[in-house]
Amino acid sequence: MKVARFHAPGDIRLEEVPEPVARPGEVKIRVRNCSTCGTDVKIYRFGHHHIRPPRVMGHEIAGEIVEIGEGVTGWSPGDRVQVIAAIPCGQCEECRRGHLTVCPDQESMGYHYDGGFAQYMVVPAKVLAVDGLNRIPDGVGFAEASLAEPLACVLNGQELARVGEGDDVVVVGSGPIGCLHVRLARSRGAARVFLADLNAERLAMAADLVRPDAAICSGETDLVDEVLKLTGGRGADVVITAAASGAAQQQALQMAARQGRISFFGGLPKDDPIIACDSNLVHYRELTIVGANGSSPAHNARALRLIAEGAVPVSDLITHRLGLDEVMDAIDVVARGAAIKVTIEP
Repeated sequence: MKVARFHAPGDIRLEEVPEPVARPGEVKIRVRNCSTCGTDVKIYRFGHHHIRPPRVMGHEIAGEIVEIGEGVTGWSPGDRVQVIAAIPCGQCEECRRGHLTVCPDQESMGYHYDGGFAQYMVVPAKVLAVDGLNRIPDGVGFAEASLAEPLACVLNGQELARVGEGDDVVVVGSGPIGCLHVRLARSRGAARVFLADLNAERLAMAADLVRPDAAICSGETDLVDEVLKLTGGRGADVVITAAASGAAQQQALQMAARQGRISFFGGLPKDDPIIACDSNLVHYRELTIVGANGSSPAHNARALRLIAEGAVPVSDLITHRLGLDEVMDAIDVVARGAAIKVTIEP
């Protein structure tokens, strides 16, 4: 079968390898869609400390079961499934407390295990052990189902930031994650959702799809001033920084309303993770700052339901569909910001 394997930074190869076999506790799937994200670009450029090459990449996975390993029950060949990306151990103190997203022993598809840039792949027993294999609802296509994983991360972030009825929400970053944040905030009852980005062209492409109440190009105008104008000087109830930008995180403090919630959704570069925090803004305005780290298996299941119910449409966010032999083109398109969502169809 064909796979796209990471060998070293700047070195991803299309290769022919033997088809895997499902061992006890595993299932084998035919990958129908594996969508790409900015993390794939980072892995291509810099590698990752959890990846021991060669490794098949890809972690936004949907497909159909073709083989059942010994001891697996409740699944059959032909079942349409979505696979979690982040795999909690289910045994540690954090997992026992229900904090699965911050499991210190978490592993990941495409990092510790071969991922979905392949014609076939094995779903590890660890995934099944934590209910990380989800049945795709009727009416949801494989490509849409592959977006359940990023939507699950967005859902985790908005639950932590308590996005809800009547909120004014600012989303900084108009990539696929920012677009999902806009749509999920709307589905959770936000009154107004504003979308911001430094790149005017990328912002326009996203705004045409998700129709925020205002699109703010922070490369052309002062983002904080614009948000204060739009909110009558009050600021936003929730600010989500869906971009790897320390400047955006600092601005979030300035444009949050009293008792506002700030989600540092996008992580910062490892070599530059420190920002200036006006502690008095946090103190006197009673601000809440929360992180957001991936998703749990339950978030993935809920994300699939949101897609199936039409609460968060995702199909139109898929702007590019490419074959496995075009995986490098996909990574290039994502790196240039020339797409919203790119999916690989092996």
